[in-house]
Amino acid sequence: MGEENRSGHAIDIENVSIHYKILNNTSVRGSFWEKKQRNIVQEAVKNLSFYVNKGEVLGIVGRNGSGKSTLLRSVAGIFSPNQGVIDLHGHTVSLMALGIGFMDKLSGRENIVLSGMLLGFSDAEIQEKMQEIIAFSELENFIDRPVYTYSSGMHSKLAFAITAMLETDIMLVDEVLSVGDSRFQKKSFDKMRGLITDVNTTVIIVSHSMETLRGLCDRVLWIHDGEMREIGETEPVLQHYMEFMNK
Repeated sequence: MGEENRSGHAIDIENVSIHYKILNNTSVRGSFWEKKQRNIVQEAVKNLSFYVNKGEVLGIVGRNGSGKSTLLRSVAGIFSPNQGVIDLHGHTVSLMALGIGFMDKLSGRENIVLSGMLLGFSDAEIQEKMQEIIAFSELENFIDRPVYTYSSGMHSKLAFAITAMLETDIMLVDEVLSVGDSRFQKKSFDKMRGLITDVNTTVIIVSHSMETLRGLCDRVLWIHDGEMREIGETEPVLQHYMEFMNK
């Protein structure tokens, strides 16, 4: 990809590979007490290259364990790829995912402040949006309780509300649109649809919901065992993916 073709890109992924080590305990000579650890390298993402245009909504599909969430966390800067380059062209980025970014012993309100600061917002900007975030999350009665008392659905509601109200240039969404009751799912879907009408907002959505991907995405990337299987217009890629999964 030459520089002349990148002016409209929000994200460039070039030859990215991501691996991590799995530690297994294995007994030695049958002894209960004598153990050794073997380092097994898991290749989660293998030499991926693609781009996302500014203002585009890209969906990512693939069966469990295909590397989707690992890729999203690397784009979010949670960890660096072992090989290749992820270029966000100076854009701000946020990740909506369960179990990411919250301090369990802090309250929901305190986590809103912490998450906002990690996204680069000032305390004044966060406080200005505080009530809007709390109202959207529907956690008014729980917002001053520690988040370790929250259910997974409550985590999801708070994560979505923070990222949706404290808007960044790039939004990464990992399955949280499909968590929670059906009414909140619709509310989140409608809010996301409203956000992505902004030509300056770029979105990557990981989801197993074909309805969500069809309703929101311009293109879809299919990852299989860490490798790109196909990328292109939403409907053809989803059709090929479903045919593969139904074999």
